Amino acid sequence: MDELGRLPGVGPKSAQRIAFHLLKVAKEDALRLSRVIAEVKERTMLCEVCFNVGVSARCPICSDPRRDSSVLCVVEDPRDIVAVERTREFRGRYHVLGGALNPIEGVGPEQLRVRELLARIDGEGIGEVILCTNPNLEGDATAMYLARLLRPLGVKVTRIASGLPVGGDLEYADELTLGRALEGRREVEA
Repeated sequence: MDELGRLPGVGPKSAQRIAFHLLKVAKEDALRLSRVIAEVKERTMLCEVCFNVGVSARCPICSDPRRDSSVLCVVEDPRDIVAVERTREFRGRYHVLGGALNPIEGVGPEQLRVRELLARIDGEGIGEVILCTNPNLEGDATAMYLARLLRPLGVKVTRIASGLPVGGDLEYADELTLGRALEGRREVEA
């Protein structure tokens, strides 16, 4: 239970439920789970180009010749790639920073993959960089920092829009979210 409780999002009660579930399932099922966890740890690595998680030196996205290599989406974490890919709206490539600027926790530009990003802009003929960091204090600071570094390189720098979720009610939106929705408004096409 202690080890399960160390997993993100697993509290003491969930850890207890999972532990007792593992005790109830067939031995083969529990061993299969342990083998899969061990295999994932042995086989996975970071892509040498974008730092996404994969099983070879280049991830499937970087290896796909159908992807638009002129557009680069910068994200904080490989999980963010999964979220963007689920939309089926983006056909470019990615760059994983490995976090966001957070001086309080000692995360500065040196701890992120900023140098690697700048090298890619020159070396890969990138025309647009989409800053897809989280819409929070750290993500916004990271996006502003990167925009200041990238603009002089002659690349188009854009930021994902933020604001109200689909299906949300205005009366329940906080001022910051509603303000961002107003800032990010766009013309309605008839």
